[in-house]
Amino acid sequence: MATEQALKTRSNNQCELCSSSSSLSVYQVPPTSDGSAQQCVYVCDTCLSQILGETPLDNNHWRCLNDSMWNQEPAVQVMSYRMLHKLSTESWAQDALDMIYLEDEVKTWAEQGIAAEQTNGPTRDSNGAELHDGDNVTLIKDLKVKGANFTAKQGTMVRGISLTDNPEHIEGKVNGTRIVLVSAYLKKA
Repeated sequence: MATEQALKTRSNNQCELCSSSSSLSVYQVPPTSDGSAQQCVYVCDTCLSQILGETPLDNNHWRCLNDSMWNQEPAVQVMSYRMLHKLSTESWAQDALDMIYLEDEVKTWAEQGIAAEQTNGPTRDSNGAELHDGDNVTLIKDLKVKGANFTAKQGTMVRGISLTDNPEHIEGKVNGTRIVLVSAYLKKA
């Protein structure tokens, strides 16, 4: 209970990411957390459900990161960086990532969580929607296909995708050729 009380005081009883004051709880920042206030953030249910992937990312909700990324608490900086990274296909999020400054040890902590999530997490499209075998997706930008001498055009539908061991990649047929595609350039149809 001491951690929650410390976080309530530190955050002024508000979500440390979006400033909401309803349904707040302690979130231990992975990959390793000792449960201390220095390694936890105080977040609302809306932020928490999207952090955990229980609900799709709401890009507009996360515009709050433009403020929280400047918080002095390392745990808040880490979560801001990670969420901006998840949203990096959005131009405003990429701009924020370019501006954010993290001390070396804080950046290492932030990137450890991203790496752990990418190896263990589900495959997601550019909007954060979880992809499954057999789903149909649409390309959100033109992609030059190496070794096949063609460009897969934006808007091309890829039907019946297959997931790979890497959550950043899927396999699918484009122009009759089976290729590997980066999930960040896809949108679930």
